[in-house]
Amino acid sequence: MPYNQSMSLISEIFEQPERIKGLLSSQRKYVEKIAAEIKKRDIQYVFLAARGTSDNAGRYANYLLGALNGLPLALATPSLFTYYKQPPKLRSALVIGISQSGKSPDIVSVLEEGRRQGCSTLAITNDPASPLAGASDFVLDVQAGPEKAVAATKTYTSELAAVAMLSVALNGKQKQWDELSKVAGWMKEALKQNDFIAGAVQRYRYIDQTVVLGRGFNYATAFEWALKMKELTYIIAEPYSSADFAHGPIAMVESGYPVFAVAVKGKVFGSMLQMLHRLREDISAELVVISNDKKALSLAQVPLTIPADVPEWLSPLVSILPAQLFAYHLTRAKGYNTESPRSIRKVTETR
Repeated sequence: MPYNQSMSLISEIFEQPERIKGLLSSQRKYVEKIAAEIKKRDIQYVFLAARGTSDNAGRYANYLLGALNGLPLALATPSLFTYYKQPPKLRSALVIGISQSGKSPDIVSVLEEGRRQGCSTLAITNDPASPLAGASDFVLDVQAGPEKAVAATKTYTSELAAVAMLSVALNGKQKQWDELSKVAGWMKEALKQNDFIAGAVQRYRYIDQTVVLGRGFNYATAFEWALKMKELTYIIAEPYSSADFAHGPIAMVESGYPVFAVAVKGKVFGSMLQMLHRLREDISAELVVISNDKKALSLAQVPLTIPADVPEWLSPLVSILPAQLFAYHLTRAKGYNTESPRSIRKVTETR
């Protein structure tokens, strides 16, 4: 399918490897400085505020900081800070706000309250001059560059990379820095499927609903893939953990029902593979699967691959790229505008 590479969404999708490479080279020392300061304080847990795509980066942080750093993470309920005026006690918390624009008043309010309660505050944002940055002790600029497309792509992976850098800096393990340095190369490999995906989406141009499954680190990927489908294609796309999905929602799947899944090698892979077998063999569902394992890919009508050696903890930075391409090309196949989705704007300032 021909398309104009200068169009902002597709060009921003393809920008991501270089943006991640640049972020790692330019911000590592600063992230290590932030980590050193955090270690000096009695941080018992992380309290994180975000909305939309950035909230999905927070879901990744929930797994990563727990698994690699032993830090419990609570996702904030900003309405407690704005409408209810009843913020929880945040003693011993590192309060993090993630926002590409840094302008949403409800996210800013969480950081302001964290600071008022004497907590350490960190902004992860694409705008270091934003109100969110102004409310923070530390500001981690994700350096994604201007993002013109309404649907966020490169700011999402830059936020994921920033979270990963913080986790590794807190750990101090060189092996993990070495693995992080390979992400840009893995991303480039994943993007090579662009032409295949452009053709494969034609199979789904008339669908109006789907479910998106993921678990563990890629629980975040399931949510982000579903969000892109909703924003761009207007499909009802519901994200689930494969475990939650088995507790009832699987009942809505019948023969031919489209199910999208992210099943990457790692701790939760066996659980995901079991679910894919059930969907394909017992129900005859229609499967689109992102994976780096041949067994999972063999069950899919549309297999989308990521490099085999991507470690599970970094896989969300790579697995989301085929999902972004899928949403982009399906939007075009349905005849919708990839640059101006209806009813939404680039910056949403919720209170």
